[in-house]
Amino acid sequence: MTEVRGTTVDIPTEDGTADAYLTHPADGEPHPAVLVYMDAFGVRPGLRAMADRLAAAGYTVLVPNLFHRHGRAPVVELPEFIDASARPALFDRLGPIMRSLTPERAMRDAGAWLRWLESCPQAAGGPVAVTGYCMGAAIALRTAGTCPDRVAAVAGFHGGRLATEGPQSPHLVAGNITAEVYFGHADHDASLPPEQQERLEAALTAAGVRHRCEVYPGAHHGYTQADTEAYDAEAAERHWEALLGLLARTFG
Repeated sequence: MTEVRGTTVDIPTEDGTADAYLTHPADGEPHPAVLVYMDAFGVRPGLRAMADRLAAAGYTVLVPNLFHRHGRAPVVELPEFIDASARPALFDRLGPIMRSLTPERAMRDAGAWLRWLESCPQAAGGPVAVTGYCMGAAIALRTAGTCPDRVAAVAGFHGGRLATEGPQSPHLVAGNITAEVYFGHADHDASLPPEQQERLEAALTAAGVRHRCEVYPGAHHGYTQADTEAYDAEAAERHWEALLGLLARTFG
């Protein structure tokens, strides 16, 4: 297995310094960059382990703390395992923080992450891949549409509210996307009902975006996150196959 090296880095943004997790193969060579957008629970051991798995596959991976305006990760204290009983109290605290990350702020930050990767010696030059989980899937989609010249591939897993009827719905950027797109939807996910799945599919198709959207049978929102009760090992491995396949097609 490829040895990887992970560390916390600080990234300047328009709204202060953000902490992030950077991991990459320990061979001293630059590798294609992957920007990973966190779920609501943030940058924590489980997400860092997922980033390390990507790095072991030959990529330089950056996982920024999207909630950096509220402090360094973790911005709220998390249990080692997040079960259903822990969620209400956590989301009482996380809800306002999530709502404060407006699309405008998220895209200002996206520019900061991408600029930082451009100058990162561990990252190969050229466009990057972006992937996101839960709330991060929507931000990944926005990033691909906002910075099409910098994003060569985008993926999202168990994303919520990807194609609402609102004026700022993420799917409305589809016409700007030049990247290949993959989404793995959770089967049981109130935040992405069938009508939103269909709306997203229609928008990507109408825009001529090369894409594939799939529903993972039996999977719940959060199925990739091993430190939560939503984790589904079979669906998580399917996600790895899809994500690594997308990266291989993009970077060769």
